[in-house]
Amino acid sequence: SLTDSPVTLKILQNWVPRVSHYFDKEHYTYAGHQIVIQESIEHFGAVVWPGALALSQYLESNQEQFNLKDKKVLEIGAGTGLVSIVACILGAYVTATDLPEVLENLSYNISRNTQNMNTHKPEVRKLVWGESLTEDFPISTYHYDFILATDVVYHHAVLDPLLATMVYFCRPGTILLWANKFRFTADYEFLEKLCNILNTTILAEFPESNVKLLKATVREN
Repeated sequence: SLTDSPVTLKILQNWVPRVSHYFDKEHYTYAGHQIVIQESIEHFGAVVWPGALALSQYLESNQEQFNLKDKKVLEIGAGTGLVSIVACILGAYVTATDLPEVLENLSYNISRNTQNMNTHKPEVRKLVWGESLTEDFPISTYHYDFILATDVVYHHAVLDPLLATMVYFCRPGTILLWANKFRFTADYEFLEKLCNILNTTILAEFPESNVKLLKATVREN
């Protein structure tokens, strides 16, 4: 339940400061690998948000509790791809998804940061929340061990399709890990709806950045 006391953490500045010729490249280090992320000012989804840093850090630090090695991982709203890259470094079979206009930058970041690694090759796919789920990701074929989502609650017009998408992919045995900056009443209303459908706990809070990290699973009958 939400009453269990979550661990309180800081988002560590895991980025490596360096002089760059491009204003749009960020350098991070997770799980012993340097990751270079190209951001894009055209799209919301192409900037590294605090929830992505929080979840990346948490996955790196809690590999025993959430062991991603050889697990099937789906990231929804992958944005720049940082979380998917970290999951890939940690040994997962990763499918990173987002809107069509974000995919080019997402693919670029993922391929550039994983190409020389001895890891499972990640996949990048289009996924518009709430649309064509049964056609593009039929239940008979696709079952994920983990669903990852960071900072997906910001555009309040799409919250119902987002909730439907989270619920669709959460099968028995699936763990949803969702990190988000909580700013608005709508953010908390979304959390309440999620709690009504899935078994939801707060794993960690990052008070300085208003980020909460939640775990959700299908309710056992």
